[in-house]
Amino acid sequence: MTTQKQFKPVDEQLAYLRKGAAEIIREEDLRAKLDSSFKTGKPLRVKLGVDPTAPDLHLGHTVVLRKLKHFQDLGHTAIFLVGDFTAMVGDPTGQSETRPPLTREQVDANAKTYLEQVYKILQKEITEVRYNSEWLGELTGHDMIRLCAHYRLARMLEREDFRSRLAGNLPISIHELLYPLLQAYDSVALEADVELGATEQKFNLLVGREIQREYGQASQVALTMPILVGLDGQRKMSKSLGNYIGITEPPSTMFGKLMSVSDDMMWPYFDLVTDHTPQEIAALAAEVKSGAMHPMDVKMSLAREIISGFHGAEAGEKAAAEFQRVFRDRESPKQIEEIRFKRTDGGIIASILRKGVPVDVFVGGSKKWSQVLTYLGEIESISEADRIIKHGGLEINGQVVTDPTTKLDPGNTATYDLRIGKKKFLRVIVE
Repeated sequence: MTTQKQFKPVDEQLAYLRKGAAEIIREEDLRAKLDSSFKTGKPLRVKLGVDPTAPDLHLGHTVVLRKLKHFQDLGHTAIFLVGDFTAMVGDPTGQSETRPPLTREQVDANAKTYLEQVYKILQKEITEVRYNSEWLGELTGHDMIRLCAHYRLARMLEREDFRSRLAGNLPISIHELLYPLLQAYDSVALEADVELGATEQKFNLLVGREIQREYGQASQVALTMPILVGLDGQRKMSKSLGNYIGITEPPSTMFGKLMSVSDDMMWPYFDLVTDHTPQEIAALAAEVKSGAMHPMDVKMSLAREIISGFHGAEAGEKAAAEFQRVFRDRESPKQIEEIRFKRTDGGIIASILRKGVPVDVFVGGSKKWSQVLTYLGEIESISEADRIIKHGGLEINGQVVTDPTTKLDPGNTATYDLRIGKKKFLRVIVE
């Protein structure tokens, strides 16, 4: 096989790899490495290290994973590094305080789940999966001292996380100072040509460049990717903030969340979590701006494409059809959550799930719908429920209810199909 058949021309590879990238340090180094690879037929070794600190991935995690896939698409070696050793140290990036290290059991469990999800993006057969305990766990005390001797404390304390904590008289543990050095040593052990990370990982990636030189290796290229903004349109996507889209969530849930992304924010999603070229994205944006395409139609195609990538094309089409039926044609979904009430002498009792645990809720006799929905936990407060009803946000069996004093009569067997706001459906059955 000739080199020309093995790798695309360098300019073509660079154009593909630049897409969505925040920074390439240094791009001339990447060009030189790609040129050497093109001439020799030897693929670049491209590293992405991930500490398995949580078991579930969301779309934000996939941004840098997709860039690793891009290198893999071009014929280079994708190295997915599980930081099983460093996870027990704890990455100080973005931390305002020392966080407790994970146990070996937590790390192993998270890593297993992580890999199952990673293969939704990377090709399992050709991905090199490594664990940094392979070499970090073998370092002797002498090896560790030698590693520490290659970096200055003053440089380490220039890092924003550490500088702000020092200024605020907040503690920094010694093991946290070791983290960037351990991550850098991973690049030495793997002989990485390129390391990928989010923009917040830039410091660690640059330490890797320096430590590789100290160990007699050519410095890796550091390629950073932007942080994906979450559903609130302001903060980075995070499960703890509740503004995330999990890649293993049901297709209908993912579709609904993606459709809640603002019209302006959908363009970064196109850029960072699809393979559309910048030219294609610009053309779509121009059509929306001119009025030739409706932004909702473009957003639906985005949601369908993303879901198809994780759940298959059929699931993407079904989720799109369900959204069209429910939210654009205003029909009820095919599957609606049901709550059954059982009548007693004193009124009605509903059995519902709270945090996964069945709980019997006594509603009592005739009650306003605002009270019923609040007792069931569908709306936070009776006053909020009254407000929603006054503004036409409650439909019962297809009829809009605007009188907040409207009551549920528990005396009769009946089924009520409710639409609460635009996106919540509920079937209440009185037996």
